[in-house]
Amino acid sequence: MRASGLPSHISAQFDQELEDIRAMVLKMGGIVEDHLDKAITAMIENDRELAHRVATEDYRVNAMEVSIDEECTQILARRQPAAGDLRLVIAVTKTITDLERIGDEVEKIGRMTLSLMDSSIPRNYYVGVESIGQHVQRMLHDALDAFARMDSDAAIEIAALDAKVDAEYDAAMRQLITYMMEDPRNISRVLEVVWSIRALERIGDHITNLCEYIVYLVEGKDVRHISLEQVEEELSKKDDD
Repeated sequence: MRASGLPSHISAQFDQELEDIRAMVLKMGGIVEDHLDKAITAMIENDRELAHRVATEDYRVNAMEVSIDEECTQILARRQPAAGDLRLVIAVTKTITDLERIGDEVEKIGRMTLSLMDSSIPRNYYVGVESIGQHVQRMLHDALDAFARMDSDAAIEIAALDAKVDAEYDAAMRQLITYMMEDPRNISRVLEVVWSIRALERIGDHITNLCEYIVYLVEGKDVRHISLEQVEEELSKKDDD
């Protein structure tokens, strides 16, 4: 089934090629989402087997990035797309890059979790992991849904949630620094948690990028490096025209 926002062409094969790369992005996103869910569960529940799977299965995400990128290159060479079709191909190539980077951050969380397995670090040192993790899980799920529906309004709302992730990250970092100051013997172990929380915060940034690509795809506007308020103002002007 074709997305409602994708134009139809005289060539049914071209229609199918565009739909295929879109479907492949959603499949790749689903794998990344599953890995993220497992990574957070592994850290919170101290699950060694799950952490090991997260730390060793990123190759699946990498392989999909290469495959989709090759498909996009072939479409550009054969079809020479323009307008909305070209935006779709460009948005896909950018989206898979950020999905791959999210996969890298998830892999880091898996490796950090394995490093913490044999330590006696108190559970309260995991401050912020569960809360920040839940926020980025929801953001990623909703961003992929917005991509599937080509919903730029939803993408803007999701991107705005990154401010909350950043605020929780800052609060968690302050608490972890306090723990290190109270007992310097725990510095190396607390740093493992710090890197994990930092990875979650960076995932939030990458999801924000995904939302910007959705706006570009749907609205034809490059909204990188401008505030959300400016984005909303620009889009409201377009609606008024």
